[in-house]
Amino acid sequence: MNIKTLILIIINSLIALVIALLSFSSYQQFSNVLNDRILLQLNSIKTLKQNQIEHLLKSEWERFEASELYSQNIDTTLLKLPDSIKNRNGIYDFTAYHVAKKTTIGFISNSKRGRMIKVLDYNKIKQILLERTGMGDSGESYLVGADFRMRSQSRFYPNKIPYTITVKTKGVTNAFKGINGRGVFEDYRGIEVYSVYSLIVVGNLKMVILSEIDVDEVTLPLKELKQRLLGLTLAIFLLAVMLSLFLTRFITNPIKNMQKSLRIMAQGDYNQTNEFIKNSTEIKEMFDALANLKASLQGAVKFSDDIGKMNLHSDFKPKSSNDLLGKSLLAMRDKLIEFRNNEENTRIQSKRMLVNGLEDERRRLSRELHDGVGPYLTSLKHYIENRVKNELKKAEMKKIVDDTISEIRLMSNALMPASIDDFGIGVTLTNFIESLKKSTTVTIEYEDLTQQENSNITNHQAINLFRITQELINNSLKHADATNIRITLSEFDEFISLFYFDDGIGFDITTVKLGLGIINIKERVEICNGTITINAAPGNTTFEIELPIEL
Repeated sequence: MNIKTLILIIINSLIALVIALLSFSSYQQFSNVLNDRILLQLNSIKTLKQNQIEHLLKSEWERFEASELYSQNIDTTLLKLPDSIKNRNGIYDFTAYHVAKKTTIGFISNSKRGRMIKVLDYNKIKQILLERTGMGDSGESYLVGADFRMRSQSRFYPNKIPYTITVKTKGVTNAFKGINGRGVFEDYRGIEVYSVYSLIVVGNLKMVILSEIDVDEVTLPLKELKQRLLGLTLAIFLLAVMLSLFLTRFITNPIKNMQKSLRIMAQGDYNQTNEFIKNSTEIKEMFDALANLKASLQGAVKFSDDIGKMNLHSDFKPKSSNDLLGKSLLAMRDKLIEFRNNEENTRIQSKRMLVNGLEDERRRLSRELHDGVGPYLTSLKHYIENRVKNELKKAEMKKIVDDTISEIRLMSNALMPASIDDFGIGVTLTNFIESLKKSTTVTIEYEDLTQQENSNITNHQAINLFRITQELINNSLKHADATNIRITLSEFDEFISLFYFDDGIGFDITTVKLGLGIINIKERVEICNGTITINAAPGNTTFEIELPIEL
């Protein structure tokens, strides 16, 4: 793009933006002032009418109570009042009980002299509401009952009975909630209006009074202002274009020399002293050269910082085949990744060998206890049964031997359950938990969802899952004060899932000093290439462990 054209675009864009912002600000300010004035005026009209209606109702009620003529001025064939209303004194909205649903407000008084019922002359309220001074061509004030039906004649639907018009607008809803306010929203016709509203409460009578005027009528001056602003904006913009054309002639000559000079400097020659021909050139190449140099250096610096922080997965691409700095950084990154992977594999392999050696030793000790000490104790039991004559001593000695045999079995099973090799981890955990339930009051629920046949869980994974579960249960029983424990072991096509829950006191992962138990659990998950998620909230401590299926 030619520099002259670019300057023209920039200058005129800025001018257009400033003009647009000023026009919008003026328009918005005028609009806000107009809105406030309209709503303030409507609020004054509404308040006046509300005060007039409340004064009318109260004065009519006082006149009614002071009357000595006890009779009914209602037509009982048109107004069917229930006894629940007749028996209570006060001002009521009888509209719903009128046969023709004509708006009816009445008074009821019960005393020793009898019952007196009077209907207020609706024309008195109508006269107040129809006074439309200051409300323009589309303004109106109206009443809405507690059943969200209109109680005053709509000026837009003069032939409709008010009760047949449902008014459940934002203003009516807010007013019945005790919120008096103002705003702009759709009225009962679905037309956007400025509206103010409040609740009238006199005796047992509750109605909402609203004063409204159509938005279209109010915003007519705004539309005229918008047209004038558009015309003024266009005129100023045309003038700005003419001025910018004149100014660009004084700007382009110095910039063309700067462009050629920067191009030579980008090639590494900082000592050039050539005189440049003054003609019309483009500025794009100058900015491209500077931008590329800056981007290249910034990318190299950022990538170097990432490597220094061992963030070896940061993305970086050399700018070209001649970018020696970028290639050197990539080679260094690849070497560090290789070194870290080798170190990580060596560390995990060492842990795995250590754990496997420990489990092998436990398996050997378990077998020696079961196959070595076990038969001796069984022989001792037979000897006591056959050789000891004193029945009391025989019973005591047999009990001691039986307890010892049970303890040896428990120790052997804890070291390495024999069922883990024969029946798998699912059955082993079931047996372990069932035996544990006999010695604790904590409720332990276990769900085995592993495949009973053709399971893909390896012996290595089974042993680690068993040790992890042992450690979790031990922590819950000793430290968590838990009353309920739930365990689920699931086997899927691609991974094995162990879910553990207790309702104990939990712990703060960020501040608690993790004991050897948690460390051992994490290390066993790591050597199985798995993942662990811990939630240690009080009453909801969970461990979610996933191990990949090793095919």
